[in-house]
Amino acid sequence: MSTPDFSCVVTAAPGGEAALRASVESVLDQTLRAVEALVVLPADGGAALRAAAASLAGRSPDRVRLLDAGARADCVAALRNTGLDAARGTYVLVLDDGERLQQHACRNLWEAGARTGADLVAGRWSRLTGDGEKEQEPPWQQPLFARSRCVERFTDAPGLAVHDALVTGFCLRREARERHALRYGEDLTRSEILFGLEAAAAVGRIALVRRRIVSGRAAPDDGRDVAGLVEAHRRAGRLLEAYGQAGLREERDGAFPLDHLVPLVRTFPLLPAAERDRIAATAARVLPDSVPEPVLLTLPPVERAGVRLLERGDADGVLAVAYALRRRGAVAAPLTVADDGRVYWQGEGADPALDVTELGHQHRTFGELRLMNRLTRCEPDGGRVLLEGRLVLPSHTGPGPSVAAHLEFRVRDGARTFRVPVDDLRRDATGIGWRTRADLTRVLRPLGVRDPVWDVRMVVDDGRTRAVSDLFAARDLVGPADRFPALPRLGPAAGDTWQPYVTLRDHLALRLEAHRRPARTAGRLVHYATHFRPARRARVLLRSLRTRRDRLHARGFKVSVYHSWLLRLPVRRGSVVFESHMGTCYGDSPRAIHEEVRGRGLPLRCVWSYDGSPEGFPADGSRLVRRWSWRYLWALARAEFWVDNQGFPQQLAKPSGTTYLQTWHGSAYKRMGFDETRVRLQNAPQRERLQQAVDRFDHFLVRSEHDVRTLARAYRLPERALLRTGYPRNDALLAARVRDETEGRLPRPALAAELGLPDHRKTVLYAPTFRGGPGRQRRRRLLLDAARFAERFGDRYTLLVRAHYLEAASLPVCPPGTVVDVSRHHDVSELLALSDVLVTDYSSIMFDFALLDRPIVLFAPDLEEYAADRGSYFDLREKAPGPVVATEDELFAVLARLKAVDCDFQERRSRFAREFGAYDRGDAARAVVDTVFARHAPAARTTGGGEAGR
Repeated sequence: MSTPDFSCVVTAAPGGEAALRASVESVLDQTLRAVEALVVLPADGGAALRAAAASLAGRSPDRVRLLDAGARADCVAALRNTGLDAARGTYVLVLDDGERLQQHACRNLWEAGARTGADLVAGRWSRLTGDGEKEQEPPWQQPLFARSRCVERFTDAPGLAVHDALVTGFCLRREARERHALRYGEDLTRSEILFGLEAAAAVGRIALVRRRIVSGRAAPDDGRDVAGLVEAHRRAGRLLEAYGQAGLREERDGAFPLDHLVPLVRTFPLLPAAERDRIAATAARVLPDSVPEPVLLTLPPVERAGVRLLERGDADGVLAVAYALRRRGAVAAPLTVADDGRVYWQGEGADPALDVTELGHQHRTFGELRLMNRLTRCEPDGGRVLLEGRLVLPSHTGPGPSVAAHLEFRVRDGARTFRVPVDDLRRDATGIGWRTRADLTRVLRPLGVRDPVWDVRMVVDDGRTRAVSDLFAARDLVGPADRFPALPRLGPAAGDTWQPYVTLRDHLALRLEAHRRPARTAGRLVHYATHFRPARRARVLLRSLRTRRDRLHARGFKVSVYHSWLLRLPVRRGSVVFESHMGTCYGDSPRAIHEEVRGRGLPLRCVWSYDGSPEGFPADGSRLVRRWSWRYLWALARAEFWVDNQGFPQQLAKPSGTTYLQTWHGSAYKRMGFDETRVRLQNAPQRERLQQAVDRFDHFLVRSEHDVRTLARAYRLPERALLRTGYPRNDALLAARVRDETEGRLPRPALAAELGLPDHRKTVLYAPTFRGGPGRQRRRRLLLDAARFAERFGDRYTLLVRAHYLEAASLPVCPPGTVVDVSRHHDVSELLALSDVLVTDYSSIMFDFALLDRPIVLFAPDLEEYAADRGSYFDLREKAPGPVVATEDELFAVLARLKAVDCDFQERRSRFAREFGAYDRGDAARAVVDTVFARHAPAARTTGGGEAGR
């Protein structure tokens, strides 16, 4: 081969024949053909490795060269340098043992280098996970390689230096490597960490490609060489300092614990005790001063404690931290509450790195805490099984003086349990030691079929409170030698041995196994009976029947039946289907209309849809149907009226004799409907489906001319469909305002007592807007730090948190009564009437709360970005009914002097309410019922308000 485009250096490891074959074949399979593989063999490679390498070279002698490092092969760096010295390609790339190039990797790198003239071209890489079966990319790669680009210096792409981005997946121009004399440090075991950073700092122009280049990198094993890892990190920091990049060094120091040390802590339950002790001892020797104290204190509390205990060489303490990391919210160490109220891990005081106050464990009682119960012994003992462990107790809470405990064996995915009393309980200041010898062979009697796995947990009861804890065990605690006999109820043919094992979540479990001849024979017979040809055919038939059964409940089939058959049914006069927020709650304007109908005794048959649980929906004679059930479709097909505030399923056509009342769910600040960028970018069929869904509306409620200019236009609604009545849900708010002006705010509504709100504290409702896209969303962390709010204002305010109905709030543990999650409360109008202050961002809830004439604060830290992304109908700062703040500190400053601040916004809030709620007069529900349900209602009475149909 003439001068190749790429020289790919492949280092081989003893015993790695399969890995070597995979790496070299990935080089030979490149779509860019001018690529050579340089296989560097260690001196101690062995005959099998050399034979595998020779076979690969024999198949492609012009593209595979074998290199023998000889006496230089005392480290992996020497092997890599041997390959670099022999490389002839324009670019050189290094693959470690088992790493594989993606098929187009070299082509992507070559094209990026040719286009930009870069000396270094880098892309994504993935590594194996702990089980060695799946691969994933480090999470920090996404922002670094989000798009292909070229930078003039490595500092223009800080992620290259902050993280170990250049340990693989990059190529270097050979001429640049030789010019800068770049080599792997043979005195450094983790030399790949430093080499990539040295290359990036030396070459100048760097091209980044968004494609994956390398896969199959070995799973992180930082415990194997903690000293080498720390030394490489220190040298990388000194290199950045030498280039005058002190800021990048600080960022790298901050990333190092999360990238390497915390993952190392997480692996502790998987390691043997001797290996844990070795790693802890090494860490105690090399880690101190590697993580600056200010950086350490920025880590989350449990991660911070893990790094500190690793620095101290406390193997048992690190193991406890690993449990807390793998079971978030668990108490894994005896906590101590200091005189100033701060809470410290493991009884250690004064060390800020062990301060875990923000976890909020001090606000929970014994029965509410998830306590670590570490199993320390599990072994057969004279025909019985000896189990011994220790339950952690924090200093601020615990069981009463009279304590009893038992072990509970529960069948996996079932309800059957067996109990074994704990004989010996020894309580001290930091926990409860326990020990029991039980004849589990006679106590634990499974059926033997469909119940082979049993989980173990301990229940501690003091007569008032029960605490349940799983038995945490390191993986090396139990093994094959700890098995003991089993007596299934179906006899020895069903199984004969209990094998203790540790689950993936690090808990003790028992598995019924077959070790003696009767059970093994029965197992083989059962296997044959379920796998020979007639049985296989029977399974195929059953699977087919299950598929057909499932198809009957599939949404597509239901839509087909709905349109083909159900729409042919006659409309049932007086039938109304109500739905609020796609069945997630019983609230909003549909509820107000429903209660008006019931209050007036109209002869209507009301049906409510629910999604999930029917709890909280009306039980006053209304029929409840699950959304998308057959009963739901039947009710919709036969209903004379549809009433909802968001939209019945778009796939369902409205029956010809049905009237659809769309109450909507709020005035618009952000762009909606066909004004949304997301909708404008959709294809024509998608936009047509939206238009067809909107065309079903016969009536659409508006509360001001702003709604007419925005919502009505955005959804292309005709004038005849608009009802200028206001929102029925806001009738309650206007009534509450009248009560405030005539009777005062006390006594509070009954809901205050249900939520445990004291009269001496004001109530702040935090209700942020929906920030996701279409579909259900995950639990999100709030932009407002609720724990910090509770610490600052817990004696003055109670914070009610109302997440959007498509989202869920992730709240920290706070002192009782300071923060209450009301996201699942059905009717937000009741929460608004209860609240003294509203904190929101861009949610339409501000338009409703303004009717109460109470303070509103807009906490909008990303106002410009949000407005640019979603678009808006007006300048929020110009028309805001209250102060607009961008940071928590500004928000807290406003709340601290709320009365004075609010004086400046009272007139502005009144204008806001008049502009956006002009048609909200307190009689919207009555006006809507008189208009929409006129033929079922007595002659409408003349009223002084309500402008239905104007």
